[in-house]
Amino acid sequence: MKISREIKTAILVIAAIALFIFGFNFLKGKDIFSKTATYYAVFDYNALTTSAPVTVKGNKIGRIVAIKYDFETGKTRVEFAVDQQFKFSKNSIVRLYELGLMGGNALAIIDAQDGQYAQDGDVLKSEVEKGLVDNLSKNFSGLSSNLDGTLKSADSLMINLNSLVTDKSDKGLKAAIAELNATMKSFKGLSYSLNSFINKDQSKLNTTLTKLGTTLDNFNKISGDLAKADLNKTVANLDETLVSLTAVINKLDNKEGTVGKLLNDDKLYNNLEGATKELEELLQDIKLHPKRYFRILSKKEIPYQKEQ
Repeated sequence: MKISREIKTAILVIAAIALFIFGFNFLKGKDIFSKTATYYAVFDYNALTTSAPVTVKGNKIGRIVAIKYDFETGKTRVEFAVDQQFKFSKNSIVRLYELGLMGGNALAIIDAQDGQYAQDGDVLKSEVEKGLVDNLSKNFSGLSSNLDGTLKSADSLMINLNSLVTDKSDKGLKAAIAELNATMKSFKGLSYSLNSFINKDQSKLNTTLTKLGTTLDNFNKISGDLAKADLNKTVANLDETLVSLTAVINKLDNKEGTVGKLLNDDKLYNNLEGATKELEELLQDIKLHPKRYFRILSKKEIPYQKEQ
């Protein structure tokens, strides 16, 4: 038999609702599969919480369902549920006691064991463990004193706050707010000016950013080329070149070879200077007496005479 999609959806919805109800009750401490009976007890103080345990000789047999304050009597009415399997006397006493190291308080049923069993909805006798009443009184009195101190502190705080608000001096709240307001106005004007500047020179700013991006790209390419280049080899070649150049300079300085002798021998300098002077005199004589050197212009030989 084929089940339709609608039936499957309905089954899933019902299962989800049931799971939600079960989970909600489980978190609250309820067991929906167990049958319980409800009983009531009345106390002068409320030192319990919902879902607190109800025990018999230290064994949990139930839990507190609800706590309600009775405005007419000024007492606290506690509703608690107990497993129906537990049978106890209606003359039993419900004792409020402290759990100790576990923290919090709980209810304990002190069974009278007289054979007169309690029925669902009965109001049972109640009592408070010795010493717990004093602790509750101290807690309430301490709460009152702490509340009084808190109110006094709050009153002092309000007085100081009021004096700060009404203070018209430079240290007052009004002056601080006025300065803050002026600062915000200045900042607002600065932001407007900055926005107008950016809107006015938007094209220039875009061009500048574009050029900056191009420059960064070029720098990135150059750095990449430098990274790819064999700088170690280049430095080594440069070092060898410098060594060779140093050797050549040393040879020149030590008068080794023709160039070294030319640079360091004074005789060569003097000879060159004398030859230059004689060449100058020769050129000057050629200008003055060209017939001495060109026989075509004169058949008579003119002897050389040094100019005075």
